[in-house]
Amino acid sequence: MIETVFPNVDWEKLWEATLETLYMTGVSVLITFVLGIILGILLFLTSKENLWENKLTYTVTSAVVNVFRSIPFIILIVLLIPFTKFLLDTIRGANAALPALIIGAAPFYARMVEIALREVNKGVIEAAKAMGAKTSTIILKVLIPESMPALISGITVTAIALVGYTAMAGVIGAGGLGNLAYLDGFQRSRDDVTLASTIMILVIVFGIQFIGDFFTKKLDKR
Repeated sequence: MIETVFPNVDWEKLWEATLETLYMTGVSVLITFVLGIILGILLFLTSKENLWENKLTYTVTSAVVNVFRSIPFIILIVLLIPFTKFLLDTIRGANAALPALIIGAAPFYARMVEIALREVNKGVIEAAKAMGAKTSTIILKVLIPESMPALISGITVTAIALVGYTAMAGVIGAGGLGNLAYLDGFQRSRDDVTLASTIMILVIVFGIQFIGDFFTKKLDKR
């Protein structure tokens, strides 16, 4: 039955492409999570009436975040080709997609982190300051724990966006399900290959959403 619906699908190739997509998404999500939190905390702390209030630092960081967040991903990949070539000595394969994926997603997530931190009750922060807590303690013991449900929800949204980014990266030779759908499916007029790739992408997206929702509910104290 399955061979009738998907006569042109090479299941071994599909599995390899799925693993490449999972690899690109997994690595980029981990690094984006760390960089996004660092950038988001910097944006929050240097903003008006906060612990490290500094208009210049906030303006510069905010401008950099806005620029990279605004560039369409497919254009960003092209712009970063020289940088990727210098860094990895290649512009093809799963690893070559990582710089663009991370640079494209980290600023997006940083804004989500900043928004999440702004939702933390200022009274809790003031109480920690009154007890003589250092800035590092406030960050690690107050800001991050209090905003964790929103941070997890934000990285879930970002991870799903990254799955879409990997599909776009695949079109220019990064591998993964996007590459399979475009080269083996679209260019060879094999609609079943494109459909199978799309179904696998949907499975990954639903899986990420399920895991994200599970941990968000677990960590939500309300």
